Amino acid sequence: MAEWNDNFEGASMPYSLENEQSVLGAVLLDPACMRDEAVADLRPEHFYLPQHKAIFGAMAAMDALGKPLDFVTILEQLRGEGVYEQAGGKEYLTQLAQLVPSVQNVGAYAEAVLEKFYIRSLIEAGRETVRAAQESVDSADLQIDAAEQRIYNIRQRRDTTGLVRLNEILTNETLERLSKMDDPVQRKELQGIPTGLSTLDAIIGGLHRSDLIIIGARPGVGKTSLILNMARHICVNLHRKVAFFSLEMSRDQLAQRLLAFDAAIDISRLRQGGLTSEEWDRVTTATSALYPAELYVDETSAITVQKIKGKLRRMRPDLVFIDYLQLLQPTGRAENRVQQVSEMTRELKIMAKELNIPVVVCSQLSRAGQARGTSHLPQLSDLRESGSIEQDADVVLLLHRPHYYELTEQNTEADPGEAKCIVAKNRHGATENARLRWDGRFAKFVAQEDTLDE
Repeated sequence: MAEWNDNFEGASMPYSLENEQSVLGAVLLDPACMRDEAVADLRPEHFYLPQHKAIFGAMAAMDALGKPLDFVTILEQLRGEGVYEQAGGKEYLTQLAQLVPSVQNVGAYAEAVLEKFYIRSLIEAGRETVRAAQESVDSADLQIDAAEQRIYNIRQRRDTTGLVRLNEILTNETLERLSKMDDPVQRKELQGIPTGLSTLDAIIGGLHRSDLIIIGARPGVGKTSLILNMARHICVNLHRKVAFFSLEMSRDQLAQRLLAFDAAIDISRLRQGGLTSEEWDRVTTATSALYPAELYVDETSAITVQKIKGKLRRMRPDLVFIDYLQLLQPTGRAENRVQQVSEMTRELKIMAKELNIPVVVCSQLSRAGQARGTSHLPQLSDLRESGSIEQDADVVLLLHRPHYYELTEQNTEADPGEAKCIVAKNRHGATENARLRWDGRFAKFVAQEDTLDE
């Protein structure tokens, strides 16, 4: 079979000569054109022809320094930068000034230049994808993720907004949002997503869009159970779509915990089997309640943030849970583990903002709390490989169960059901403690004001 080949690499790139010339000519005739919003968004690389890049680069540099812009000063700037001949010299500048149809339409010319730039960027992304597929030794999954990221980066650059005056923000966003809050249906969409734990929701106001929420605890305290309880409430009671990335536990183990929670059956019974007919009835009822839930579980180990982002872009969930941070695979090659975790938490925060959903991530705590007096209360500084975790997170919740430490010290006086969720950081409000109750039989957390009758 003949080797596939095509000459698309040699194809000419799309651009608009007339619009590029008209933008430059308009600035030459009227320097105030640089104040036009569309022109202000332009950068030299948005122009296709090298001489146009050089001319606009000189104009932008002069404007940034507050220098006067006219035919003579621009010529001198080009000579000083050593690109006078490359830019076509005096004759070409004269020609540009003569080619402008109307200075008043400079915004439209600039938008056309930018439009062609994005089309060229799309072509470059396609070419890079083909080159990578032909030459790279990476797996198909990694190459697909990289291709999606290239396209997404173009979209992000295109959707970038500029400076907006306060009165516009107040009128078009803040007051509009407040008016929508008067409508019960719209209010539900704008508020944070309730966790199902009323004592916690009273402090943080639920899980907010674009927030990175970190839940830290020592191994065995109940991080996975806590976020699984939240995910169940959000899917079953609120009918939202949830993605759950479990890097430690299998999807079957997670399903067992959900059944134990809903059927009120000791989780050890579900593991060992031999259920009674009455327990089977409860399992059947619980399964019927859980069956419609839009909870999507991914148990891929050593997954990267970029790969998670790619899956979420296709799925478009209302929020995502990740269990847990230290098991994520770094995308780049950082010098040490602290830098790797820093890069991952930054990527997670960017992902939350780009997808406009809450991102809830579990994180291990160090052993420092075990040596901290008799209370063992966790602190922000206990976040393992910390620094950026605390910095990038919008909300940090630290889960604490005194009985966990009492058991290790062979002291059984502590209440095994006592638990608290310490709101150690909260960009949206207070930092307080939410009182919870824990029942290990059902892997279940509830707010202190609620009961565990079952």
